[in-house]
Amino acid sequence: MKTQKFKELFKASTLALLISTSLSVYAAPKDQIIAIVGSTAILKSDLDQGVAEAAHKFQAQKKELPPQIILQQQVLNQLITHDAQLEQVKKYGLKADEKSLNEAVLKVAQQSGSNSLEAFQQKLDSVAPGTYELLRDRVSEDLLIQRLSQQQVMSRIKITDLDVENFLKSPEGQAAVGSQAHVLHMRISGNAPADELEAVAKSVRTDLKSTDDVKSLEKKFSTAQIKVDGADMGFRPLSEIPTELAARVSSLEPGQTTELVQAKDGIHVLKLLEKKSNEQKALVPQFETRHILIKTSEVVSPENAKQMIESIYNRLKAGEDFATLASTYSNDPGSARDGGSLGWVSPGMMVPEFDKMMQSATVNEISKPFETQFGWHILQVTGKRQQDMTSEYQKRMARQILGERQFESEYDSWLRELRANTYIEIKDPSLDPKKNQN
Repeated sequence: MKTQKFKELFKASTLALLISTSLSVYAAPKDQIIAIVGSTAILKSDLDQGVAEAAHKFQAQKKELPPQIILQQQVLNQLITHDAQLEQVKKYGLKADEKSLNEAVLKVAQQSGSNSLEAFQQKLDSVAPGTYELLRDRVSEDLLIQRLSQQQVMSRIKITDLDVENFLKSPEGQAAVGSQAHVLHMRISGNAPADELEAVAKSVRTDLKSTDDVKSLEKKFSTAQIKVDGADMGFRPLSEIPTELAARVSSLEPGQTTELVQAKDGIHVLKLLEKKSNEQKALVPQFETRHILIKTSEVVSPENAKQMIESIYNRLKAGEDFATLASTYSNDPGSARDGGSLGWVSPGMMVPEFDKMMQSATVNEISKPFETQFGWHILQVTGKRQQDMTSEYQKRMARQILGERQFESEYDSWLRELRANTYIEIKDPSLDPKKNQN
C-alpha cells in the first residue's frame, strides 16, 4: 500500500519542518486551499513544505526523484491521511497529557543539542517566533494519532487459543521458542535419470525407517552415477535448518522420516531422532497473598479510612482471625468472600506500592497499613514459591508475534475505511490520482 510504502520516506525532520513552516507563515500571508479533509483545509504551503522535505529525503538517500506531479500526489496523500486521523482524534476527544508531551518534545530537543525545554524554546523562537509552540502542537498531534491508531487497530486484531497453539507447533513457532531437533539427513544426487534417482531415494527412505546408520546407507546405495550422502546433524535449533526442511521436521514424531524432498541439489530425506525445547525455564517467584482493603467514599473520608484500617491492624495483632476480619470489613468484594485471598500473585500484577510490600514481606507476617490508589491495605503473604511459567510466556510471545503480524494489514484496512468514511475534496484536479489515471 502506498500509504505505508512512503510513510517513512515522507516523515519529515520535525525540527527542520517546524522552523521552515514558521518562516513560510511570515513570508506568505496569503495561501491557497489544496484539499478539504472533513473540517480541515490543507494549504498549498503545507503541500510545498511536504514536497520540499520529501525531495530532501530522496537526495539524502541518493534515490532518484519521481516526477514532480507524482511527488506532489504522494505527499498530498500523506497529508490527507494525517488529517483524516486528526478528525477522528477530535471526534473521540483525545487529549495528550502534559507529561508525555514534555517527554516527547524533550527527545526532539536532545537530538538537536538542547538539554532542556527552556533552552530549546529559546533556540527555536530565536530563529522564528512561535516555532516552539508550533512544534509542541505537531508533536501532540503525532502522539494522539499514535494512540488513536493503537486503540483502533488493536481492537480489530483477534487471536484465538487455537491460533496460538497452531503457531507454536509451526516451524516458525518452534524456532521462536528455541526448539531443537536431532536429525539424520540423507541426500541423493547424481547424473542418473530422474526416475532412477527417485527410485533410489525411496529405497533409502525405506531403510532409514529401520536404521540410524547413515554411513551404511551411503555404501549400500551409492553407485558410479548416483551419490548418496548421509549426515548425523546432531541437535540443532530449528531456526538453523533450511525453512523448507524445518517445516517437514517440525511435524514429525521421533523415529519418523519425511517424504522425499525435491530440491535443486538432489532429493532429501530426513529422520527425526529426538526433539527438545529450550532447556531454560522461565521461573517466576509467586506469593500466596491475602489482604484487607478499606476504600474512601462519600461517607468514608481518607482520615476515617486510615483510622478503620489501623483499628483492624490492632485487632489482627491481638490475635483475631484474618479471614474473618477480611470477610467482614474488606471493601474488595472479589477477595473478601474468600477471606481476603488473592491466590498466587506474580510480581507486576499489582500496583507498585502493593507489589513492593508483597515482595518484601516475611511469610505469615501481617504488614502495617499502607496506602495505594485504591485505598488503605493490610496484606499477609502466607507462602512463596518459584513457578515454572515457560508455557505461559511462550503463549504470550506467540500472541505478540501473531499480533504484530496482523497489525500491519489491519492498520492498512483501518486507514482505507477511515478515508472512505471521511469527506475528502481535492481542489486541484491535477493532484487527484483518480482523475489522472489516463
